[in-house]
Amino acid sequence: MAEHEEQSGGVPPLDEEAAWAAIVAGYGQEPPDPPGARPFRPIENLLLPEEDVKPLPPESGPDPKGDPEADPKPDADPGPAVALGSSVVFAPGVGMAGPRDHSPAEPKDDDLSPAEEGHFVPPEPELPPADTTSKFAWLAVVGGPVLLLLAVLLQWEMTWWLTTLGIGGFLGGFATLIARMQHDDEDDDDPGRGAVV
Repeated sequence: MAEHEEQSGGVPPLDEEAAWAAIVAGYGQEPPDPPGARPFRPIENLLLPEEDVKPLPPESGPDPKGDPEADPKPDADPGPAVALGSSVVFAPGVGMAGPRDHSPAEPKDDDLSPAEEGHFVPPEPELPPADTTSKFAWLAVVGGPVLLLLAVLLQWEMTWWLTTLGIGGFLGGFATLIARMQHDDEDDDDPGRGAVV
């Protein structure tokens, strides 16, 4: 065991062996409830008011052998009926429906159509018109590589004009599309970038 030296201030050092022994001895034990804590209520008793929480009585059914001694006493008082109070708790699986258990009614055939109830579905917008230069630029960008791919797959002889048309068409179409893009982000025709009515 290590030597225990007195710490500054006159406080004796903590005995680690005793602390670990106390931890191991108390392992697995339930700590006591703090003062004023309520006892655990099983789910069967959640609908009962808190002061009337009692364990459920065992269910007594008819004895299959018909033994008259097994019958409960007829003068036994089952107890007063418990009235539900303000301590009703809504929990999943408990008999009553909760505040969020409402589901909307299924639509019927005689209900209002979407046009009658004011629901408007706008038509699909038309594509903006494309100019001829953009069409030919896209044709060159897509058509150049497709022409070279067909030449390889069909084993055509790669002549200078086929290579120039494929590579030159792609590069020329790409350069045309890049050159026609808008260059500046600041547009004087757009006042405040808001909606124009």
